[in-house]
Amino acid sequence: MSVFTAPDFAGHEQVVFASDPACGLRAIIAIHDTTRGPALGGCRMWHYASEADAVADVLRLSQGMTYKSALAELPLGGGKAVVLGDPAHDKSEALWRALGRAIDRLGGHYVTAEDVGTSVADLETVRTATAHVAGIAEGGSGDPSPATAFGVFMGMQAAVRHRLGGADVTGLRVALQGLGHVGLCLAEHLAEAGAELVVADLDPGRVDAAVERFGARRAESAAIHAEDVEVFAPCALGAILNDRTIPELWAPVVAGSANNQLAEARHGGALAEHGVLYAPDYAINAGGIINVSHESTRTGRPYDRQAAYAHIARIHDTLARIFEAADAEGIPTSVAADRLAEARLRQAA
Repeated sequence: MSVFTAPDFAGHEQVVFASDPACGLRAIIAIHDTTRGPALGGCRMWHYASEADAVADVLRLSQGMTYKSALAELPLGGGKAVVLGDPAHDKSEALWRALGRAIDRLGGHYVTAEDVGTSVADLETVRTATAHVAGIAEGGSGDPSPATAFGVFMGMQAAVRHRLGGADVTGLRVALQGLGHVGLCLAEHLAEAGAELVVADLDPGRVDAAVERFGARRAESAAIHAEDVEVFAPCALGAILNDRTIPELWAPVVAGSANNQLAEARHGGALAEHGVLYAPDYAINAGGIINVSHESTRTGRPYDRQAAYAHIARIHDTLARIFEAADAEGIPTSVAADRLAEARLRQAA
């Protein structure tokens, strides 16, 4: 397995493999770019099929964080950590403290936060070994999931207005794949706004709860992308937009919180050719990191939720700009987003 020649290496500044046999820690920390500031990105725990899959995931996620912070105009770079293991069975206090020590050895170049498979409680334990943790309850803004969901909701409205011409999501059918912390919060926003929900999750209990709370209709996770709806919202793991699923899409809008929704970069073009308006994932799901950027440890002032959420709301305007640029230049929205992010990185450099 090679890192430097990996398809997703993309000039990363640093890739660290951390191990502690005593507690079973096997982790990879990727720092993509610190041009705009220290690399901030969540810590994901997942049962990867192979180490190569874990490397590919952390490389793609960390680059996405660089672009996410650039689009959100934050003084932060991009990084990510992945812990190889089953989050249902392999967690321990010793493991999180060992991860904290590994992060601390990086001297503040990487700051971690919550992600798939990890919780605020896990990060509280990490913080016993390093100060380089964001999004925790004590002195921070807490769980970033509600902020991420709010940003996706704002971005979804921009996409709906651009593609469908409507004022908002009222009366629209939205297929929501994944009812984790972010997906559930997004479902609440959509239900309150009058959208009709179709939901799927690998956990049947979450689906049952959404059906009861929101009057949602249930669907199978493997087929929800093909539902006859106006909006498909991927809120689970990545690579859902691929050679198999894109031809099966009925929704004219794809707007969700999942990272790395495109299986490959070329699938942004495939979506455009299929007549689908795609809200680039790292643009629409930036609410969590924007919220974290307003914490007292980053600003020197007490956390101000109102100011943070006003900043998150600007995701709507960022996406509107991306959609307009894509139309004007005849390029996929994914390419338009990349160009805007890269321009801001060059400006910072």
